[in-house]
Amino acid sequence: MTVNNVGDPQCVAEERFERIPELVNGDDNLIRRGRRLTSEFLVVVGGATYHLTVSDGRLVRLERGPMLMRSWRFAIRAEAPFWLRFWEPVPEAGYHDLFALSKQGLLTIEGDLFPFMANLQYVKDVLAAPRKILEA
Repeated sequence: MTVNNVGDPQCVAEERFERIPELVNGDDNLIRRGRRLTSEFLVVVGGATYHLTVSDGRLVRLERGPMLMRSWRFAIRAEAPFWLRFWEPVPEAGYHDLFALSKQGLLTIEGDLFPFMANLQYVKDVLAAPRKILEA
């Protein structure tokens, strides 16, 4: 990613999202919460596609795509400005939760929802990890 458009929401969102592995893997409580999840899933941040691989709660791989013919169990998609609002330290109502964004039609969740729902709090916390960047 080139960072020549510092104020561009897409660039800012990508930069924050790409820090998720360090934020997740540095949080022992989060790893413990996800210890039963080993899966691959897709997250779309505006125009950027990411393939995440979780093994026993650790985010072992975050690859930027698109990756043709790459399998995933579930996918979560939203435009960059909505992710940025979701990642505010204290998001406003309607932007505070994945389901709140989905209810407004701003985020989609698709695929095999069993691993997503079985590890719901873990997945929510992984995707909310960039909030820690602004809290510091």
